[in-house]
Amino acid sequence: MASNSPRSAVLPVAMAMFGVGLLAIIVIFALFATGHQDLPAWVSLATLLCPAGLIFGVIATVVRARRS
Repeated sequence: MASNSPRSAVLPVAMAMFGVGLLAIIVIFALFATGHQDLPAWVSLATLLCPAGLIFGVIATVVRARRS
């Protein structure tokens, strides 16, 4: 069932945020596994994109479903 409503740009942005955050989590685990201890703060902050992207994606999906 295709919808004629225009696509929102929020969902692809949320998916990109989630992907970048997940990649940052993998990088942190890999760096800790290789013995690095003092990581830059931006790497730790980048991991927050994962739950933020998930939250924005869920909200965008719920809002889009209510409009249909």
